[in-house]
Amino acid sequence: MTVRVEKDGAVWTVIHSRYEARNAVDPTSAGELFNAFIEFENDPDALVAVFWGEGGAFCAGADLKAVSANAGGPQSVDRLDFGTTVEGGHSRGPMGPSRLNLSKPVIAAVAGPAVAGGMELAMWADMRVMEETAYMGVYCRRWGVPLIDGGTVRLPRLVGEGRALDLIMTGRQVMAEECLRIGLCEYVVPEGEARTKAESLAHEIARFPQQCMRADMASAKAQFGQPMAAALEHEFAHGKAMVAAEGIAGAQRFADGAGRSGDFNQI
Repeated sequence: MTVRVEKDGAVWTVIHSRYEARNAVDPTSAGELFNAFIEFENDPDALVAVFWGEGGAFCAGADLKAVSANAGGPQSVDRLDFGTTVEGGHSRGPMGPSRLNLSKPVIAAVAGPAVAGGMELAMWADMRVMEETAYMGVYCRRWGVPLIDGGTVRLPRLVGEGRALDLIMTGRQVMAEECLRIGLCEYVVPEGEARTKAESLAHEIARFPQQCMRADMASAKAQFGQPMAAALEHEFAHGKAMVAAEGIAGAQRFADGAGRSGDFNQI
């Protein structure tokens, strides 16, 4: 097994462990990552996931040795075991979970490289914590391997079209501080602390009323491509159900004294 899960209450840390290959994804590990995140989504006790690569590298992309084994030329590309499939009603991407649309938050804890397909996996997560020595980049530009795990879709949404095209066309290295500046990550921490910070964030998120938080997540994602009026209607339609489900009870807790003077420890 190249993927294992360590559980701490409601927080699951999904660990990719092919450190001898800088956690490059081969067909086996793609399947194991996919299955781990499906299990996370389906377990009612699991609330937030952290995605971490063991051994000082988040993910160096697709294992190009596996790709190069497709020696039959372009006519045999469809036989390469990195293709998109549908398993159990969920769409599996070449890198594994990259086409999943989960209802629960995933935080990527990035050390070392998150490049090519590894960058796509980091962007698939809902948040990214990067160590100060970590970096991203469309390194596959050098080998004629395209972005097929959401890179051309998610990158412009995160950083804007101009910056996205810069990174896509040049394939240059993007260090953590630049990632933070352009919106490609949310936190930068000292070397060796990405997992700890990501898990701390995950436990904090897991404390909140979950239905409301997930509804807001879903609305934020669904608004892409919608006209303003339609997006606002969608937000209201889904949000008003959460007022009944969790909001009224939360308002009562506040009325009873919880959260006064900014003290949220008992929330």
